[in-house]
Amino acid sequence: MSGHDHMEPITTMPVVNLSVNGKPARADIASDVLLVTLLRDNLNLKGTHVGCDTSQCGACTVHVDGRSVKSCTMLALEADGASVTTIEGMAAPDGTLHPIQEAFRAHHGLQCGFCTPGMVMASAALLAKNPRPTERRARLIWGNASKYLWAFLSQQPQLPVISHGQQDHGRGRRQRRRDGSAAS
Repeated sequence: MSGHDHMEPITTMPVVNLSVNGKPARADIASDVLLVTLLRDNLNLKGTHVGCDTSQCGACTVHVDGRSVKSCTMLALEADGASVTTIEGMAAPDGTLHPIQEAFRAHHGLQCGFCTPGMVMASAALLAKNPRPTERRARLIWGNASKYLWAFLSQQPQLPVISHGQQDHGRGRRQRRRDGSAAS
């Protein structure tokens, strides 16, 4: 028996097929690769950041089939067949910024900029699902950055989805109209 008679079995890596920012993508990946790693390392989409690696900060937030997902806790294989939108896919094809991106830009809502992509993605998902969130709901969604995001977004008159002055229901506070006057 020669040294060539014993051959190691050929192993193949799993394949993930998905749509990323409206374009088909395919990658051969190990089964333990996270979605954030696929996006950043395999597809070279560097706008999705890794912050805490524990799903706390939201810097890695992307949309998977329209849902806000922290991509540092999702296996890439779980996105097989899905439609993924990253911060790079938020702008229109002609480069026009999404209204939330434009609001962040116009009003210097960037802080240091590291977690801004995740904030934009989380904001877009929240507002798509609930165009008039209460501050309490926003805080549940946005976690650590919630007080900054709420303060920022609640002051943006160019975003018709924000209800200025809206308070949490059930606390006896009066709601305000868009013009700032008290609602009856």
